[in-house]
Amino acid sequence: MQTPAVIFDMDGIIIDSEPLHARVKLLVFRHFGIPFREEELKDFVGRTSKDMFSEVLAREGRGDIALEEIVRYKHEAYLRELEEGAVPVVEGTLPLIRRLHGEGKRLALATSSWDRVMEAVLDRFDLRECFDSVLSGSTLPRSKPDPAIYNLSAKRLGVEPAACTVIEDSASGILAAKRAGMQVVAYRNPNSGNQDLTLADRVVDSMTEL
Repeated sequence: MQTPAVIFDMDGIIIDSEPLHARVKLLVFRHFGIPFREEELKDFVGRTSKDMFSEVLAREGRGDIALEEIVRYKHEAYLRELEEGAVPVVEGTLPLIRRLHGEGKRLALATSSWDRVMEAVLDRFDLRECFDSVLSGSTLPRSKPDPAIYNLSAKRLGVEPAACTVIEDSASGILAAKRAGMQVVAYRNPNSGNQDLTLADRVVDSMTEL
């Protein structure tokens, strides 16, 4: 991976969180009485909770539920699960991050997850010193597949987008990175649903391949 900078997604790349995300999202929909099929979850992998709930509330005509309320409920439920239970990691990613950091690579974290969840993961695995930039999509106006999170990450790293390699597991994340003009390595995570990885420059079936 001979590039000046590497940008990591978090969910599905560092932590194998999609099963937990899915369980919590389904609980939230049931709590608020919103019809939602489990098979629809794959369409929202890599996108922010705000993006997902906004789309579903509009589709169902649920103007009686405040977007901020349902998003906050989901985030707090997910954070409790994350803090109280074991956090499954993707095999090979933590050693890769630490090795690249040790080699002097410029590293960034660019995740669609809530900023408090991102902070919890950084602390749990003692990763703060490894990243020159950490960025949560929840703090930006638009989520992946909009390229803003990757453009801003490159700017923070002080490198051109073309000098960045992004490691992603979702179709929306890959599209965001390609729109930003970056190279993409896609990890085919079996827990991320049937994602279209065809835009990636390279696809791996295990993070240990890197």
